[in-house]
Amino acid sequence: MPLKWFSIPQCWRYERMTRGRRREHFQWNMDIWGVEGVEAEAELLSAMVSFFESIGLSGKDVGIKVSSRLLIGELLEKLGVPEEKFAATCVLVDKLEKVPLDAIQGDLEELGLDRSVVETLTDLMEKKSLDAMRPVLGEDSEALVELERLFQLCEVYGIQDDWIVFDASVVRGLAYYTGVVFEAFDRKGELRAIAGGGRYDKLLETFGGDPTPACGFGFGDAVVVELLKERSILPSFESSGFDAVVFALTPELYNEALAVAGKLRQAGQSVDVVLEKKKPKWVFKHANRLNVKYCVIVAPDEFENGEVSVKDMTTGKQRSVKIDQIADELVS
Repeated sequence: MPLKWFSIPQCWRYERMTRGRRREHFQWNMDIWGVEGVEAEAELLSAMVSFFESIGLSGKDVGIKVSSRLLIGELLEKLGVPEEKFAATCVLVDKLEKVPLDAIQGDLEELGLDRSVVETLTDLMEKKSLDAMRPVLGEDSEALVELERLFQLCEVYGIQDDWIVFDASVVRGLAYYTGVVFEAFDRKGELRAIAGGGRYDKLLETFGGDPTPACGFGFGDAVVVELLKERSILPSFESSGFDAVVFALTPELYNEALAVAGKLRQAGQSVDVVLEKKKPKWVFKHANRLNVKYCVIVAPDEFENGEVSVKDMTTGKQRSVKIDQIADELVS
């Protein structure tokens, strides 16, 4: 500890599909285990912003709302809500972004909560700054101290002014969150949440593990793809990532083809080697499918002269290149 990891699994869920919400999607998960302080959350937020910037989005396109379950807990305590009902109340409050208060009236009664409690809570959660929350929670509020430290770190990361927004109404629907919570959103307000996460210090303990502080986020592909389409900056994904295809015209020259591929790889090129005996027509079609720049053919006549044949897949022109100059010729 600490442990940092990420994963990009394929996920499924059974529910009604809407724009940016599918039954099947890929999701980038990023987690930090073993760090009690908000230094972990700041690192996660910075990683999220770095990704947004890498795909051409700015703070004008996307913001990240930040709050804390501790803050809501302190508010609920002041309103006289028992601690054992905090999590369930948070889940109901999270629903208010999508449904009116009347829609959760039955759930409130089941919890034994008066409607006025939620009305007061939602009024308080509309405050848009930490300073506005201080008269309510007091200067010694653990939640405010924690959030203030987090925003200071975000300032150091260079993401506070353009990306981070304090929003006390951010709760996140999952009951296992215990501290800071955050949610990336479309500034135009046309799309649902892009990504979300927070601190879940008791999650591992819930499944029988040792008490371990942890935080993380989930970032699905569906909403951000819709956002990139809307901004007309969705990549084409036509490139396979390969720069060249290398193949031996005869099995006897396979070792030499590997040596040529090795030279290109050492020069930083991404090379696909044709591993089986194939006809040139198949290889050229394969190179086109991969959208590579060059196809390198190791053929007997050229090889006797210390050369290979290089086909430019864009122009269709073919030329001979000395093997000891292949890297310089293709990389330049």
